Amino acid sequence: MARLRQEVDPGEVGLDPEALDRLDRHFARHVDEGRLPGFLVAVARGGRVAHLTTHGLRDMAAGLPVEADTLWRIYSMTKPVTAVAALMLVEEGRLSLDDPLDRHLPVFAGPRVYAGGSGPDDLRTRPAAGPILVRHLMTHTAGLTFGFYHTHPVDALYRAAGLESSVPPGADLAQAMEVYASLPLQFDPGTQWNYSVASNVLGRVVEVVSGQPLDVFLAERIFRPLGMTDAGLYVTGEQAGRLAELYGETEDGRIEPAPGLPLHGRPRFLSGSGGMVASAHDFHRFMEFLRRRGELDGVRLLAPRTVDLMTSNQLPGGADLRSFGSRPAHDEPGNDGVGFGLGVSVVIDPSRTQAPSGLGAYGWSGVATTTFWVDPGRDLTVQFMTQVRPRSSHTVFRDLRTLVHEAVAD
Repeated sequence: MARLRQEVDPGEVGLDPEALDRLDRHFARHVDEGRLPGFLVAVARGGRVAHLTTHGLRDMAAGLPVEADTLWRIYSMTKPVTAVAALMLVEEGRLSLDDPLDRHLPVFAGPRVYAGGSGPDDLRTRPAAGPILVRHLMTHTAGLTFGFYHTHPVDALYRAAGLESSVPPGADLAQAMEVYASLPLQFDPGTQWNYSVASNVLGRVVEVVSGQPLDVFLAERIFRPLGMTDAGLYVTGEQAGRLAELYGETEDGRIEPAPGLPLHGRPRFLSGSGGMVASAHDFHRFMEFLRRRGELDGVRLLAPRTVDLMTSNQLPGGADLRSFGSRPAHDEPGNDGVGFGLGVSVVIDPSRTQAPSGLGAYGWSGVATTTFWVDPGRDLTVQFMTQVRPRSSHTVFRDLRTLVHEAVAD
């Protein structure tokens, strides 16, 4: 166990203490008004933590406070970690971004694309124009989807197959591939962007290529070398008391306890998409590894050029998520000026982003309102941890970016 600690005064690294105080007060009001149980926010510059605040409760019923060593379900912030795992195998020559997926997972041979109909009786498909490639998984351009969308007939097919939450009931990762592969793609691979179950598929590729279960690979090859001492795909009995409770937003905007992942004990389904739990210290270490372009404290896991590739826009023609995203699911202002790399979003036009952003800033968020980003131009890393699944869109991420932007004095 390790705790994140503040290492330097904000002013010493060009951050405005008064602006950071405004940031803290803003989110403290969310807690006071019953919209968040508690939160942790950390801002580091040049690798040194210059601002660290914990506020509110990690367990409202028990009255337990958020602390620096609290553990958080980071959900989709797992995806960049899975991408790093795959890129390590690429560097070892055991995997290529341009490998057809069926080379490693034969069940995905001969993919078919939705061509019409609304159900099993009148469903029409056609052969895909080309195979799904590994890079399509990492850029969410494979044609896969999520069952919780309600914008395309294939979304409904996912729900009918028991994929409302992306995990087939009772399945392990290998068995899930059979279900995913049995369903048509929304579009030809590489032609659109659609956030999807692709990172679960990538996690299975990591297992097959490495010959190790995903949790073992991540622990041995990433978490231990980087000193991410509490990170994993489940919590142990010793860790359980530090895990924050999960809450859901009610219709009136308040929060109540909500079911979370079965993180107590090793799960049957090892999710490369959203299965991780981590402390703020763990994720600071991961962000630093990325900020330093693949190395941390003398341990190098990726070459600088690989991290540069991961954190640069990979969408064709320099497109952003709004223009290249499948419609109408991704036709929203928050996707303006934001492209996608290999497992992370990337700011490609700060003049069009919904909140102030640095050119080349990259990161991702989780469904329980966790988020992180690395801003290379400002030498800045930011993370925000809480545990609330919102009913609809909220302003937490936009407000956080705005308030951090105001705190950067130089």
